[in-house]
Amino acid sequence: MLENERYGEAKELLAFLLRCEGQDQRHYEEWQALLEWLEAAFPSSDAGSSDDPEEDGDEAEMTRRMVQDKMAQDAGYADKLLDTVMNGPLTEQTVLALEQLAYLDRPEVDDALAAWMKERPLHPLLQFRVLQTMRRRGATGTVSLIRGSETVSVEVEHIPLGPGEYPEVIQQVLERVAEKTEVHEPTLYYFAQELWSQFIMAVYGTKDYYSMLDNEESTLDIWAAALQDTVSVSLKGVRDEESIRSAYGVTDTMRFRYEQACRAIRQFVSAGMEN
Repeated sequence: MLENERYGEAKELLAFLLRCEGQDQRHYEEWQALLEWLEAAFPSSDAGSSDDPEEDGDEAEMTRRMVQDKMAQDAGYADKLLDTVMNGPLTEQTVLALEQLAYLDRPEVDDALAAWMKERPLHPLLQFRVLQTMRRRGATGTVSLIRGSETVSVEVEHIPLGPGEYPEVIQQVLERVAEKTEVHEPTLYYFAQELWSQFIMAVYGTKDYYSMLDNEESTLDIWAAALQDTVSVSLKGVRDEESIRSAYGVTDTMRFRYEQACRAIRQFVSAGMEN
């Protein structure tokens, strides 16, 4: 977060960690010292967009005007943005360039982005960000791309722009984890939120994603247990599979599907570490 100048989010995370219990005292001292430094160095930083739709709309309009001004000053600005996205390293500048592309009134941008995703093996999170940009631009229709080992087709106009736009069952998986961990393991739940958000973006449109949408209660339990299992191993270094399966009611007859879900989330985590 600090490397990407996300100071507001860093403050929120540190404040959250300081409220968690059962950690080494040295950790609390380090978190408190870092939080005090951030508040002194970046007093005006907040954690992203406002809950006020009008304020978010004003920010979008400001970005639109800024992009239009850039285009008026530099006829090649659109090409420069596309070059940053397609040919540069994946950095915060890539994300900023994608945000600006959403406000360019240039139809060829959609074709260029769709062709790029089809031709190049991209990280699934970058793919998803590009798809979101295309939806914000008002693009419609189907885009075919490779996600992991699958070739999938997604409808651009249905790409979620936020957590509330996913099917309810996707949100219910996280709610199920909250029921089991929010009181006794709040740190685990925080990281479960982060991981689930990124994992869902990475598998959107794949077989794993559609397997969650069968409206079966057992499917909720399986994915929630797999999510807690993965985060627990990451944080503690120890797997407590039997206890987690028992807490979510994952029976032996459900174990094969449970292991498949665990494998899918772990593969995403491993790919992220490698990249």
